[in-house]
Amino acid sequence: MGGPYIAVGGLVISLIGLHEFYSAFKNHSISPTPWIGYLSIVPLYGFAWYINNSFAMSLSIAVLIMALLLEYLFNQNKKLEDTSMTLLGVFYIAFNLFHIVKIASFDSHFFIWYVFILAWGTDTCAYFTGYFFGKRKLWEEISPKKTIEGAIGGIVGATILAFGFAYVLKPSFMYYAIPLGIIGSIVSQMGDLIASKIKRYVDIKDYGHIMPGHGGVLDRFDSIILTAPLVYYYVVIVTEYL
Repeated sequence: MGGPYIAVGGLVISLIGLHEFYSAFKNHSISPTPWIGYLSIVPLYGFAWYINNSFAMSLSIAVLIMALLLEYLFNQNKKLEDTSMTLLGVFYIAFNLFHIVKIASFDSHFFIWYVFILAWGTDTCAYFTGYFFGKRKLWEEISPKKTIEGAIGGIVGATILAFGFAYVLKPSFMYYAIPLGIIGSIVSQMGDLIASKIKRYVDIKDYGHIMPGHGGVLDRFDSIILTAPLVYYYVVIVTEYL
């Protein structure tokens, strides 16, 4: 549907993801300030389809930085780690996911699907490849179930999916889709590993329980968080400079 609908959807997902992120760190004696994080991303998504995206992003950053610095100045109980974690949550989750809204501003919504094809295609292909052929651990300290064979299978599978999607719907992009599939799959798996390392740091199994069998929003969108910016900047480079 695009338009304001995707902005509203992005805002809802970001708000839930931020809530899960901030709640996870409270278990580790770190107390972010959720209301500052929530309020700072409202202008980002709320103004995205009515004013220039860059202005909306700049306004949100300015509001966020000002509010955090003022809180740190006047709240004697607020530690620098609390302020830093509030800031990290906004950039890690909300600003990265906002790139899906920026992708929707392209002439074709074709590219929005690449974010999910690369992320979830990688997850699916890596899972089945690892299940049937996995022997060597990829990074046992962070994610004990992931294997090198699974990671390679994820890259190969995502690249095939990326190429096939373009071949059917946008043939002019199909050769550019090959490096996008390779790089996107690697970035997607890095996003998964980053989320896993954070969970181990705060000693939780899942970020939430909103999706039975999957955990929270961050458990399902961890790979998308890094894939969305990659797809956006890759498409901009391809369409403007290549």
